[in-house]
Amino acid sequence: MKKISIITPSFNQGQFLEQTIDSVLSQNYSNLEYIIIDGGSTDNSTEIIKKHEKHLHYWVSEKDNGQSHAINKGFQKASGEIINWLNSDDYFAPNALNIVANHFENEDILVVGGRSNIWKHEKIITQSKGTDIYSTVEKTIGWARIDQPETFFRKSAIDKMGFLNPNLHYVMDREWWIRFLLIFGTDRVKKIDDVLVNFRIHDNSKTNSSPLFFAQETINVFYTLSSQYKLEEAYIFRDHFNASIIDGCNFPSNAQDMLVRKAIHYFLFLQAGINYAQNDYNAAKQYLPFIDMHYLSAADVRELDKIKQRIKFLPVFIKKIMNKSR
Repeated sequence: MKKISIITPSFNQGQFLEQTIDSVLSQNYSNLEYIIIDGGSTDNSTEIIKKHEKHLHYWVSEKDNGQSHAINKGFQKASGEIINWLNSDDYFAPNALNIVANHFENEDILVVGGRSNIWKHEKIITQSKGTDIYSTVEKTIGWARIDQPETFFRKSAIDKMGFLNPNLHYVMDREWWIRFLLIFGTDRVKKIDDVLVNFRIHDNSKTNSSPLFFAQETINVFYTLSSQYKLEEAYIFRDHFNASIIDGCNFPSNAQDMLVRKAIHYFLFLQAGINYAQNDYNAAKQYLPFIDMHYLSAADVRELDKIKQRIKFLPVFIKKIMNKSR
């Protein structure tokens, strides 16, 4: 049975922490290494952690520099062959770790990604489809959507990727996933349909409260990526989207420039599509002039053409009516 290391970063999440810890320990996984890194909570978190400390490999409660720093401290203590972190407001589904471990018996697999139940207001509102893998590596990088809680990594992959960038506070997992894809591609990723995690959206969760910060930090990541590879596309982010370089983004130097360039154009395509879907035509039109369709697949070129035509000829109010009727 392969050792699994689970890291829980926590700060003043006492209202959820007990359920998170219980969900890990109740997995009854025989080779579990559980690590909790608390950022010096002032609520009842430390009392909850102490109640379970005999079952923990390591825990600490001290001031840190944020979530990424806390997770990295956990990585430094983790010795499992399989590693993931579980935030202190989420919790595992029953038997999740055994399911994951079984798939890692295939030594070629570096990542196992499942699905999650999405909770809001104490009820399941939807079920995720899991981390996205698309038809090409460049599209997977450009669209780079990782459902982190249900995506588990082999330690040997993390050793090559490096730890999280502590200068990122919203999309640290996305930048980490881009690094993985640039190094390994998608061939050694195993997608499964099992629900592994319950992901909670609440008033204080970053996912719910800070969408603009997520968006800008993502733009900054792709600006940094294009700059590190000295691509001319860097000016797009710098001059048109208020982007800034993020220190500590150590993307692999041996990836092909063309792969990265294609990924950048897929990212621009994604942003145009997101804004179009949100009925923000003006924002979508900011991205459209910079997308070079030579870097997209034929199917995606057709989709981009549809977006352009609909923005040109379909008024927003009609699109909203059409959306409601679906």
